[in-house]
Amino acid sequence: MKVALVHDWLTGMRGGEKCLEVFCEMFPDAHLFTLLHVKGRVSPTIERMDLRVSALQRLPGAATHYRYYLPLLPAIVETWNTGGEEYDLVLSSCHAVAKGVKFPRAKRRVCYCFTPMRYIWCQTDHYYAGDWKQLALRAARAPLRAWDLRANRRVDEWIGISKHVADRIRRFYRREATVIYPPVDTEFYRPPSRDTREDFWLMAGALEPYKRADLALEAFRRWRRRLVVVGKGTMLEPLRKVAPSNVEFLGWLPDAEVRGLYGKARGLVFPGEEDFGIVPLEAQACGCPVVAYGVGGARETVDEGRTGVFFSEPTVEALLAALEQADRREWDVRALRVQAEQFSRSRFRSEIEAHLLRPRGR
Repeated sequence: MKVALVHDWLTGMRGGEKCLEVFCEMFPDAHLFTLLHVKGRVSPTIERMDLRVSALQRLPGAATHYRYYLPLLPAIVETWNTGGEEYDLVLSSCHAVAKGVKFPRAKRRVCYCFTPMRYIWCQTDHYYAGDWKQLALRAARAPLRAWDLRANRRVDEWIGISKHVADRIRRFYRREATVIYPPVDTEFYRPPSRDTREDFWLMAGALEPYKRADLALEAFRRWRRRLVVVGKGTMLEPLRKVAPSNVEFLGWLPDAEVRGLYGKARGLVFPGEEDFGIVPLEAQACGCPVVAYGVGGARETVDEGRTGVFFSEPTVEALLAALEQADRREWDVRALRVQAEQFSRSRFRSEIEAHLLRPRGR
């Protein structure tokens, strides 16, 4: 097959890029279209693809402030391949605008959807709270929604990363989606040879507003236990400024170092509403239990009472109660490992291949 892969932007190796990496392994000769590519920020598997960037790449400050260009992105993504290079398959991996490519001569267009755009559909208030940028985002929301509804009609088949996301696709787009969970590298993320937990808790991942790291900081301000925070994002510096002394920020770390922290921490704190959430599964693969907000994707990846504890309200009091409950328990590393292995990389690839090789309409 002649294949085009389309991805919103390549600025780091987060969960979406780990899915894209498998697509690149499956289709190494594909053309990979992306709005923006910051060289060296993604894996060698992605870097060696035939990469085709958009006009966004040339705009001032795009490498670090690409989100400010959000109102322009629909128009930019529609400029690709309007002349009509023919593809047997266009596979977009999308949480923003990648699905909106026109590709008029494509025979089959499949979207692996991380979520309909959170900025305009379901979590607007979490972005740029109290900032002029939130007012700008609200002003742009109506035209972006109108475009998003038009663009979703260009997709022949939807795959959602979770039942939670499939429900959003149904509510916002009135489309049905197959659910195929993202991959977790359970060969890489493994428990240490000796399970010697240390007296600290861990929070890892992108530091963006909807992740609710602020909630975790307030809980640990009261609890006075040590919290180690790994990751970067737009909230890193604001959080540093208000963090109590028992919270330590390590910034971005290589995967091997994050794995080491999973293997030592008392548990992982996961306080936001997630579309799916690969981080809790990486932690469980390393024998680390999870304390998570009990909505969204966490409900599909954490087995309450066996591999983690949920809190039901996004409050400091509810999170503290769940942390104290988890801290009192002894956790079975084998049970944690078994839970994570259900989401392995090999399982993801086989399910994607089965879907893409299946004739349309079945």
